[in-house]
Amino acid sequence: MILATGLNNPRLPRAFTLIELILVLALLVIITSLAAPAMARFIRGRALDSEARRLLALLHAGQSRAVSEGLPAVLWVDAKKNSYGLEAEASGTDGDPKAETLLVDATLQIASESGTAGEASTFKNLPAIRFLADGSVDENAPSALRLSDGEGFSRWLIAAQDGSGYEIRDRQN
Repeated sequence: MILATGLNNPRLPRAFTLIELILVLALLVIITSLAAPAMARFIRGRALDSEARRLLALLHAGQSRAVSEGLPAVLWVDAKKNSYGLEAEASGTDGDPKAETLLVDATLQIASESGTAGEASTFKNLPAIRFLADGSVDENAPSALRLSDGEGFSRWLIAAQDGSGYEIRDRQN
């Protein structure tokens, strides 16, 4: 009587050996170690881009709010607390019920860059972008807002030349 084994009988499936499994796992480790740095750069870039788009959206909201309410709106930046927000400038004694405060992603820092030699626009002793009732940006507003990560990569929100708003760029100039 002949025993039916996987080697002699083609109908039975052949199993993987331990050596084959170890080789496959070693290949997976090598591929993962090569892909990990690229994934880290991708994730870092996503955090910067996402925060820049969120800040730009708040800038647009402030501009729209100033026009719709006919009152100046202010977007302030607090680099020490790593936050920014939007508030009506002429809010009453109760404060602004529509005010928003947002925290920057923990891996990023925010800063304002003033390009004017004159007096910079402030709100509650913080650098601020003031949107006038006609939707334009105050001439004393910061020329740029910078979002940066710990490795030196940055996204800039640069004031448009015509004073109509801001745009996202990879460089300051």
